Amino acid sequence: MRDVILAISSENYVPAILNYLLHLLTAAALVLAFFIVYTRVTPYDEVQLIRQGNHAAALSLGGSLLGFSATIASSMVHTADYYEFAGWAVGGLFAQLAVWFVTTRLLRMSKDQIEANNCAFGGLLGAISLSIGIVNAGCIS
Repeated sequence: MRDVILAISSENYVPAILNYLLHLLTAAALVLAFFIVYTRVTPYDEVQLIRQGNHAAALSLGGSLLGFSATIASSMVHTADYYEFAGWAVGGLFAQLAVWFVTTRLLRMSKDQIEANNCAFGGLLGAISLSIGIVNAGCIS
């Protein structure tokens, strides 16, 4: 009897574990892809600025990563299909980039403000990105 229970239990967990790993690895790859695309699109080198201690760049990039991650998390929770999850996540990537583009055009001199380590400006960009990510995540539900 015990062998039957263990066999049934392990059969139930294997697909769940594989599904978990598939979603986790895909989500990590998507966050990495977002990081690469985002840092290539912006007119300043966030990584270099952060290495130099620039808090504004860290706040802006951090808010963008959190906003995008909220979209990924929501798409995992609210979709039943793996491809639908990935599709919503890619859509979230484009939404985050579009909002960044529009915001930096409306708030001129973003490059100068970030490079000058204006933490208030970096915090504002990060908060806008996070807000849009949360709204985008809510739209998926």
